[in-house]
Amino acid sequence: MAKGLAFVALSLIIGVLQSANAEVPAIFILGDSTVDVGTNNYLPDSNITANFPHNGVDFPFQRATGRFSNGLNTADFLAKYFGFKRSPVSFLSLNGTLAIKKRKFRGVNFASAGSGLLDITGQTSVRLCTQKANVVPMGEQVYQFSMVYNDLVASKGTSEAQNFLAKSLIFISVGSNDIVGNHYSKNPIPKEQVIPNLAVVYEKHLRNLISFGARKFGIISVPPVGCCPSQRVSANGECLKELNDQAEAFFSTMDTLMRNLSYENKDIKYSLGNAFNITKPIIDNPQNSSFTDVKNACCGNGTLPCTPLASLCSNRHKYLFWDMFHPTQDASRLVASILFIGDSRFATPINSSQLAEA
Repeated sequence: MAKGLAFVALSLIIGVLQSANAEVPAIFILGDSTVDVGTNNYLPDSNITANFPHNGVDFPFQRATGRFSNGLNTADFLAKYFGFKRSPVSFLSLNGTLAIKKRKFRGVNFASAGSGLLDITGQTSVRLCTQKANVVPMGEQVYQFSMVYNDLVASKGTSEAQNFLAKSLIFISVGSNDIVGNHYSKNPIPKEQVIPNLAVVYEKHLRNLISFGARKFGIISVPPVGCCPSQRVSANGECLKELNDQAEAFFSTMDTLMRNLSYENKDIKYSLGNAFNITKPIIDNPQNSSFTDVKNACCGNGTLPCTPLASLCSNRHKYLFWDMFHPTQDASRLVASILFIGDSRFATPINSSQLAEA
């Protein structure tokens, strides 16, 4: 299944782009390290960064940009499929000046590695539970989006700004750090309350984004985080079932949340990507995919963080995981392509390409 999708994805995407009539004026990215393009580089006290080798080894000029990847991440590929060069730049890199009047404004990336739906998520390291991390939580990312909204209104006027945002795409990839962080917390939320609590906070963030003009949402649900190399270490090489069960429950809860939200707000359109269904079959049956190693990390081998001194695999296109937590560039490309053109097994009620047309 995954190998077949990988082989046909490029031609299908080209066909979709050629037949598409919708113009996406801007893309906005919120979430965690799966879509972060360097936000934490601008947080002086953050220890969750990736602006050093071997990160970026396959990025142009082997530049370590702050992406937790050997190259591009999911946000970059989604943006590319909509005609962008790659993901918009980090909000913090703009020094508070969007320069909307001075150049063609095409969006911002607010995502921050280590962040989550809850403000407390990411304030301590998942690996070292007492170590301060310093990230931009979702609540702050939504506030930054409101600043962009205000700038757009000041530049374009309320009506034009709202029309601009109504046609723009808002991609959100968040929740993994909340689930994993709570699992290792000294004072965890009871298991049966974790997902319902996260859903309440997620809905609040979505409603705030809607109040600031957001209308088209590409929601990326939680992948099988229990199968990350970092979690296999504590499960004798196997996937951590409890975390995967919560990841599946997260998707089901988000499905209900988005249905209700779109019923209440008739002008809201969304594509809910099932990252679990995209990734778990590859992990369970790698022989059906283009990946030969779905357990270990290319950088650090899954037991150590990816640093300049860590071991580095040479056949990166064969690895699903780049480091202890994150996918390789090839894995991110595959996930993004399925989110873009996939059927209802992977994106509901429509995929991302259809979202642009909606």
